[in-house]
Amino acid sequence: MRVLAIECATEACSVALFEGDELLAGTFEVLGRGHAERLVPMISELPDKGLPDRILVSLGPGSFTGVRIGLAAARALGLAWGAEVLGYPTLALVAAMALETERSPVTVCMNGGHGEWFVQDFNDEGLSDDVAASRPPQEAARLGACPLVAGNRAQDMVALLDDEAYRALDMLPDARKALLVPDILLGARLTPIYGRAPDARLPGIA
Repeated sequence: MRVLAIECATEACSVALFEGDELLAGTFEVLGRGHAERLVPMISELPDKGLPDRILVSLGPGSFTGVRIGLAAARALGLAWGAEVLGYPTLALVAAMALETERSPVTVCMNGGHGEWFVQDFNDEGLSDDVAASRPPQEAARLGACPLVAGNRAQDMVALLDDEAYRALDMLPDARKALLVPDILLGARLTPIYGRAPDARLPGIA
């Protein structure tokens, strides 16, 4: 089975094409902005223009715009190619990448909106008993973390914890590692995971 992975929920944009468990090709770029312009060309540069049997796409949390760009591309390509489309949680991919380095429980800490961080704990199998939460840095530090902290805010969180028992792995999600996400976390329900309430509210709703 050929699998196309799409990851653009953060400032990084990456794609990868797998044949079974083998990575055929992949690209990872830290863009900041411009995912909409770069994503499709990155896919078209893959072997056979990225034509897969299955598409894996990041659901977030992360950049609202980036998550929606990835989902829109995955849905459109899945329809055009007749490929199955499955989503996965962005923080679960970061946890899986960390566990490839060190097999231990890990707290994922990623940049969120309005100065907050997306935080979630995972066990050494890459699974979590809680959901991703958006927290102010001081609150996140007060609640504590696993000794291993991974993500693009990991170093900041470890600095706030101010304890040599904690270790930071600075990383962004990478589609080339998408097959590390536990199968149980893959789902056909392509609903974005926002991790926090929307900024805009309807009039009259608290």
